[in-house]
Amino acid sequence: MSELRDLIEYVSKKLVDMPDEVEVNEVVGEQTTVIELRVNKTDLGKVIGKQGRTARALRTILNAASTKLKKRSVLEIIE
Repeated sequence: MSELRDLIEYVSKKLVDMPDEVEVNEVVGEQTTVIELRVNKTDLGKVIGKQGRTARALRTILNAASTKLKKRSVLEIIE
């Protein structure tokens, strides 16, 4: 497991009401790593936030961590 995956999983579990249903997958590509985040339907709003603010914050955190590790990564929130 990678640090990026663990980071998103940790933060997401703290945001939602049903942390047991948080699922984070990592798809490693040649240039970019895709972090896929799945949560319970009722928690989707909490992860996205008003006008996508929480999702944007998660992506910012991921970008900062990725840059430090000299990697490129993208966060996808899957419904």
